[in-house]
Amino acid sequence: MSRVTADISISLDGFVAGPNPTLDEPLGEGGERLHDWALATKPWRESHGLSGGETGIDAEVMAEAIGKVGATVMGRRMFSGGTGPWAEDPNADGWWGDDPPFHHPVFVLTHHERDPVAKQGGTTFTFVTAGIEAALERATASAGDRNVAVAGGANAIQQYLNAGLIDELQIHVAPVLLGGGVRLFDDVQKAPFGFEYTRVIESPSAAHLRLRVRK
Repeated sequence: MSRVTADISISLDGFVAGPNPTLDEPLGEGGERLHDWALATKPWRESHGLSGGETGIDAEVMAEAIGKVGATVMGRRMFSGGTGPWAEDPNADGWWGDDPPFHHPVFVLTHHERDPVAKQGGTTFTFVTAGIEAALERATASAGDRNVAVAGGANAIQQYLNAGLIDELQIHVAPVLLGGGVRLFDDVQKAPFGFEYTRVIESPSAAHLRLRVRK
């Protein structure tokens, strides 16, 4: 059965991106360190067309997460870092070049209309202006019996949590202190739901927490 999941790395002090993001450092100062555990793994490298990489606990977690996803929803800022009209976005083609690592349909939340962009490897970016529920409906139809991943950033995940549309969170706690930046739960309202742990896996590089949303 398809589920709506959010999978994201976070610092010990609660940040999913560091301060002062730029085109050169889209995750802000120090934010790239949150993903050191993932970038070293063989499954992550394979999804990006790279060879080599580590096996072990972190790699198993990464392979499982990648294998279950049939469609992705993301915010505009995760796609390009921009916010305004596409013609004014210096990174309008996104971060990932001609062969993005998704290899499935991706739906981008935006206020600015744009035709879909097809890339190599099975990734097509579709730009949705009708809101989070419309994007999720389209992603669910595309995913079939696989999961829909709300990839981020934090604002997109917060919107879906506040709407009660996420079934499961997977949070990778990196042993990093950022001291500032973007917090995952800053704008999550006191909605009538809770969480329960369904799995905790530890490695020297991260603690991988899986939580079910109790609605």
